[in-house]
Amino acid sequence: MNVGTFGNGTIGPNRMTNQQSVANPEATLKISPPRAPRHMLARARLSSDCERFRNCAVTIVQAPPGFGKTSLLIQWRQEYLMHGSAVAWVSIDGHDDPRRLLASLTLAVRSGSGRTAFGRRLLEGGALPDAPIEGVTAWLAEVARTALDIVLILDEAEQLPQASLEALIYLLENLPANLRIVIASRAGFEKVIARLSPYGQCAAVDAAALRFRLDETIALIGSRLGAVVDADAEASARLHDIAEGWPLGLQIALAAIADSDDPVASIDAFASSTGGIREQFITALLERLSSEDTEFLTRISIVDLLHEDLCEALTGAKDAKQRLLRLARETPLFFSAQGRGQWYRMHSMAREAIRAHLTILPPATHSELHRRAMHWLADHGMTEAAARHALACGQEETAYTLAQGSLHDAVTQGQLVAVLEWLEWLPEPVLDRHPRLRLAMAWALAQSDRQQEAEEQAQAILRSTEPDEAMRYEIDLILSAAAYFADEPDRAARLLDRWGDIPPVSDSWLLQVHANRLAVRAVMEGEYAKARQLRRHMPRGNASAAYRYVVRWRAYTTGLGYLLQGQMLSAERTLRPALVQADDDLGRRHPFSCMMAALLATTRFKRGDFNEAAALLANRLDVLERSGTPDAVIFAYRTAARVSSATGAEHRAFDLLETLHAIGTARRMPRLCVASLTEQIRLHSGRFRSASCRTLARRLEQIVAEHATADSPLKRRALLLHQHIAQAFVAIAEQDWTAADRALALAQQDTEAMKLGAVGVDLLTLHAFVLDRLGKCGTALLREAVDLGAAYGMSLTAPDLHPAFAEWLHERGADGAPRLADVGPPLPPTVAVSPAPGRDAEPRVAPSMVLTPKERSVLELTSRHLTNKEIALAMGVGQETVKWHMKNLFIKLDATSRRQIVRRAQLLGLLQET
Repeated sequence: MNVGTFGNGTIGPNRMTNQQSVANPEATLKISPPRAPRHMLARARLSSDCERFRNCAVTIVQAPPGFGKTSLLIQWRQEYLMHGSAVAWVSIDGHDDPRRLLASLTLAVRSGSGRTAFGRRLLEGGALPDAPIEGVTAWLAEVARTALDIVLILDEAEQLPQASLEALIYLLENLPANLRIVIASRAGFEKVIARLSPYGQCAAVDAAALRFRLDETIALIGSRLGAVVDADAEASARLHDIAEGWPLGLQIALAAIADSDDPVASIDAFASSTGGIREQFITALLERLSSEDTEFLTRISIVDLLHEDLCEALTGAKDAKQRLLRLARETPLFFSAQGRGQWYRMHSMAREAIRAHLTILPPATHSELHRRAMHWLADHGMTEAAARHALACGQEETAYTLAQGSLHDAVTQGQLVAVLEWLEWLPEPVLDRHPRLRLAMAWALAQSDRQQEAEEQAQAILRSTEPDEAMRYEIDLILSAAAYFADEPDRAARLLDRWGDIPPVSDSWLLQVHANRLAVRAVMEGEYAKARQLRRHMPRGNASAAYRYVVRWRAYTTGLGYLLQGQMLSAERTLRPALVQADDDLGRRHPFSCMMAALLATTRFKRGDFNEAAALLANRLDVLERSGTPDAVIFAYRTAARVSSATGAEHRAFDLLETLHAIGTARRMPRLCVASLTEQIRLHSGRFRSASCRTLARRLEQIVAEHATADSPLKRRALLLHQHIAQAFVAIAEQDWTAADRALALAQQDTEAMKLGAVGVDLLTLHAFVLDRLGKCGTALLREAVDLGAAYGMSLTAPDLHPAFAEWLHERGADGAPRLADVGPPLPPTVAVSPAPGRDAEPRVAPSMVLTPKERSVLELTSRHLTNKEIALAMGVGQETVKWHMKNLFIKLDATSRRQIVRRAQLLGLLQET
């Protein structure tokens, strides 16, 4: 297109308006911002007012398609307008040579600022300079002279020709103080980011930052599908995990189930299906690709992680590198593998759909692909993945040899699920020949719900070989881990006692495991400070993946200790960053991530944030059931039940607690059963259901009598604590206050011995209530509980207490006793979805610099259909003044009628509904 058509010399200097762009409809479209999607979610953590963006002159949003770059730009545009900036928008295309780009920038600023004379010398009569740098310099000078705070937004900047890109880079490096640039691109700005970021002039947003977090997914689904799904964090979390936070994936999935009568059931169907809806998820994207690209994707989908050299080895194509990079740039099918440089990972749903095409290939081709993958991966040290491909192409002995050298490393790096899969593939004779394989299997089994099998594998090693002292020690570590995960703390401690404080090994990983076990033992014995002290003096190792994984357990042990001690603020400071790191590195549904989430969810619940507690546990309970430590399982299910009870879903609370009891029965862990029964008694006691409480108490006492033996002191005291608490709640349900007083006194003795500060504060408050019912003064105990709760960061309004206690406290508040609601630190606000504006919402003018204050007032009153006379009366000015302001509005907004003034103001973001 001829750039000269952007100028129109027939328009006089006194009427220089945006009609120049009207002469070219394409130019008008280029500078018109897109419509905001109906269900667009404003993402608070990516707000333009965040610290990382606020003071940066350049912000570059760079990610593949489908990650919501344009949506974020629309959000920022609205935010900049609300801050009073003049916002110019340009949608880039491949025809934007330097002259055409400069013309677009000029018209965009003219439209966004309302300065109709802006760029007159650049545009009028085709006076654009031939040299791009001269034109950009002149344009920057005009921007500086406007004295307006201008934000220029460039979308789809990856389409810029090289000459225009160089002109843009020059512009970025010479910005006046009143100009800010926001660029969205699929790729191509890496060097610009690297050049400007060290000087604090540029902020970058990549695909990882654009991925939805769970709270954002919950908010999006709630706004799209209604309050029923919004309240079901579990369903939202399943959809979030399937889409892996991919914005376009979520939108497509929601579109597929939007018309369903039962959105939750549709989400379940989407999550569990291997075809159908999930097949449709990716079909539309694949249809846009050429047959060569589809064949390329089919062949490389046979591996999980992708590298350009690996793709060349699989396909034999010389252009494999270029094709992979192009597809990663132009399609949303690939993610950059976390922490792996130039490695890519295909979206799991895309890979699932594409792998369906592998079945069409001849068996010989299929086998050859596995063979090529095996050789390349083995040559590059990825032996566990190579072993899988060797097994798939029928080279079993090679697979077993590769597995021998890799599975132990895999288990030390936390790849427990991958290791357990091999247990189904390795026959007993192979395990007998390779004791290191059995060792890896024993480690993985010990940290699951299959502790008995872990012991069998360990005993098989002792039978088939003569292990040295180091291997015997490692076997005892495995048996100790199995005992801990089986909730046998006394047996775990005895196994460690064999070796003392100094183990007979020099391997940094084993030394760290030993230190972790000592810290766990200290926590089980109530020595929380000792556990933290051990953490400070733990041995330092190398930077290997195995060492990094085992070190993560320090945060788990420390956070668990703080949580049991009641130090909620310290627990959260320890657990939150560790959970974020684990989610990023290991995945949201990795067993370790789930255990950390269970502890943090309990912390958030104790601080009164029920929404975040539910979100943290969503779609994680099934993982904890199979692979969680006993403490993590109890905390997770009990917190989920308490959240359900607090939100009025008592039936779900009882269902969760029955599940906890079933897990305890299946895994032979009586503490889980007792914890479940105690919590059920607490819920029934809140409704004074004395008969139900007595029935549950009989079941609980039978379990305690059977398992609280003298030779297991650690297990015994934990079971007796639950029994005494349960007895107190039974007595409260029967309103036998004397019996409740005795039971609470025993329970408080237990908590003091075990240093369980969180439980102690709850019992203290209940004891104050019971003393009041006995006619005694419990104010001193109540004040102490309130002070301790405030010091620990606990919200005593959480429903850990009896409803009758809350009513009593409310009554006492009128007499001057402390109110729980007035105690404790302020809590952060929970995520909420803003309601959509109603039809009767009145428009409001954004405080933009484009219009003067008087013009903004006239515009707002005009939008309410007032006449000039009514506007004059409302503003207290004369009608001639109103006419003058209306004339300026007609010029600035390029309008020919009052109705068009309002509509243009809405399109430009100057007039918004409240």
